[in-house]
Amino acid sequence: MVKIIVLLVGLALIGFIIWWFFAKHETEQGTAEVQADQQSIDVEVKGGYSPETVVLKKGVPAKINFTRRDPSSCLDRVVFPDFGINQELPKDETKTVKIDTSKAGEFQWACGMDMFHGKLIIK
Repeated sequence: MVKIIVLLVGLALIGFIIWWFFAKHETEQGTAEVQADQQSIDVEVKGGYSPETVVLKKGVPAKINFTRRDPSSCLDRVVFPDFGINQELPKDETKTVKIDTSKAGEFQWACGMDMFHGKLIIK
């Protein structure tokens, strides 16, 4: 009986691992609000990024406001490699990152340890 329970728990864990790493997960997407020739969007940093995908309008100056709620040291920085940005995110403070929107495309961002990721879409 114990062998059957161990087998079932093992199969459940294997199934969970496969789902976690290989399944397509829904990601939250947010579009920046444009006001007075400026656009901005708020991103909460808590166990990841919310929204995880940010959409900006090309050619309009943009700001992404990151507010870190997570105590993990992994999320204490945000890195936009395509823009040369490596910004510290102090806990419970809002930090603004200015984005150059002159070029359309899809760009990635990540935490300082490259474990949590986000996507920036400029169109």
